[in-house]
Amino acid sequence: MKYYPVNLDIRGRKCLVVGGGAVGTRKVSTLVKCGAKVTVVSPVVSSKLTDLSAKGVIQIKLREYCSSDVNDMFLVIGATSDEKLNFRISEDAEQKNLLCNIADVPEACNFILPAIVTRGDLIIAISTSGNSPAFAKKLRKTLEKQFGEEYALLLNLMGAIRKKLLANAHEPEAHKHLFEQLLDAGILDMIRDNKIADVNILLLKTLGKGYSFETLLPEKQVID
Repeated sequence: MKYYPVNLDIRGRKCLVVGGGAVGTRKVSTLVKCGAKVTVVSPVVSSKLTDLSAKGVIQIKLREYCSSDVNDMFLVIGATSDEKLNFRISEDAEQKNLLCNIADVPEACNFILPAIVTRGDLIIAISTSGNSPAFAKKLRKTLEKQFGEEYALLLNLMGAIRKKLLANAHEPEAHKHLFEQLLDAGILDMIRDNKIADVNILLLKTLGKGYSFETLLPEKQVID
């Protein structure tokens, strides 16, 4: 199976999770972090889901699944321990041409969820195309050690620089080399080591006046 890698923008999109146990709770947490409008259908739900519902973050329907629950949804996730029900959810979603993932059942999905490492806006996805979730998890743990919080801060800084350059009528391709110079000069290591003075010297040398760590990121951030 060859999968087409894609990052979905699900902000404000209606997403359904069937199942309120540990697996369903993890799926809901990720969807919520990405800004989805989540509905959970399950006779029983975890305390975390109950708390999210009480805060108005998600909607819960404490009952058995109905085929009509997929109506008007953008994405559907089946996370129950009932194999027959999970395939029914998949079939209902397929009839509506919806994105559907059934936890741990690749053959019932039209997309699968990778193991992920998240550092701010940096998202590293690891997929074995459904062949070995255990190996994907092992790789995730390895990468979590390799990629620290300095990567999140670097992306925040790079994003702020890019925004300012574009505001000054720079074409994206025109400043590509500037970012390459910053990276080649070791700005990531400077951030990791909290050498903000060195960062500012590099920014001034590469970009000129008006570009400093403090002005680009007013709320000063450092790595613990």
